[in-house]
Amino acid sequence: MRTERDRACPNIIAHPLRAGATGPPPDPLTSSDLADLRRFLILVTDPRDARGLRYPALALLCAAVSAVLAGARSLIAISEWITDAPQHVLGLLGFAADPLTGLRPVPHAATVRRLLQRVDGDALDAAISAYLQARTPPRSSGRRRKGRCDG
Repeated sequence: MRTERDRACPNIIAHPLRAGATGPPPDPLTSSDLADLRRFLILVTDPRDARGLRYPALALLCAAVSAVLAGARSLIAISEWITDAPQHVLGLLGFAADPLTGLRPVPHAATVRRLLQRVDGDALDAAISAYLQARTPPRSSGRRRKGRCDG
């Protein structure tokens, strides 16, 4: 069910099955898949200035990509997914725990938005595409497709 906030903000991310993809949706992500995702996203450079960084770019990107893979289709939905994520999931994503409380603080929606606006879109697209391609099992039907070759 869509919330009032979802209706107010236009969707910026196309649903994978409606964007030309065919077949069943991918399996849910596991902690080993997340570790694999981090290997690909670490290649995306952080465009932010080193002063005052509270959240690592890798954790923010992992959280944003995980939110999109979980069905978030707008910046508001991505931020809400990160805010609603359990503490152990935030730990897997790479967010550090506060030394006094032991809780992992979540970034403000503007922090996520600013990073996604400034990050190199081509590098992020290449990293996500490489991750999804590596996660997709190879086709092995055992049969050769018959086709005509007009020459």
